[in-house]
Amino acid sequence: MKGLSQLEKTTGIKFKNKDLLIQAITHRSYLNEHPEFKLDHNERLEFLGDAVLELVVTEYLYKHYSNPEGELTNWRASLVNGANLAKIAQLIGLEPFIMMSRGEKKDTNTKARQYILANAMEAIIGAIYLDQGIKEAKKFIDSHILGDLKQIIENKLYIDPKSRFQEKAQELFGVTPSYKVLAASGPDHNKIFKVGVFINAEMIAQGTGSSKQEAQVEAARAALHKKKWNQ
Repeated sequence: MKGLSQLEKTTGIKFKNKDLLIQAITHRSYLNEHPEFKLDHNERLEFLGDAVLELVVTEYLYKHYSNPEGELTNWRASLVNGANLAKIAQLIGLEPFIMMSRGEKKDTNTKARQYILANAMEAIIGAIYLDQGIKEAKKFIDSHILGDLKQIIENKLYIDPKSRFQEKAQELFGVTPSYKVLAASGPDHNKIFKVGVFINAEMIAQGTGSSKQEAQVEAARAALHKKKWNQ
């Protein structure tokens, strides 16, 4: 595979078994176009990496914080959710290395690409665990994932965007935000909703999603950013 040494630099791990690293970045769609490919796709490694990631993060939180279980659970969810893992994958430059079909590469659907990136991150953690053991897996997670924890706690990013926006709107304006569907397009099985979030009569931001709830969350997220309430 071209660029394997560069990929190792990206992960910060020199793999003993290079096939594990290659498999970790192989999306199942790639095999459809390359039936001669000798390795499997990354879903089994992702399954393993998900468990390793959850264990390492849980142990870290347990050892370093005496907070109640509910808070620790929310903090962990914020660290290991797909959106955060996809963001980290982009930050370390993983996306160009992921092997997928031509159709997947052309697909600009942000949510679908996020899913692929997050799965690849988990698969890489699984590959590191098999190749180097738990010690190196912990180092990777500590270096790339646990560093976000301070910001998550300080800015209350573990609270979902709708709750966070409502909390700030009530604190500063004494009102509860409202949401309104602005448009809906596409067939029934694949609808896209556009939703606006309002404080009184003023529309603060818009969001889109495959459900009204998802669009509301994206609108709240955009509103938090616009108001600089994430600072």
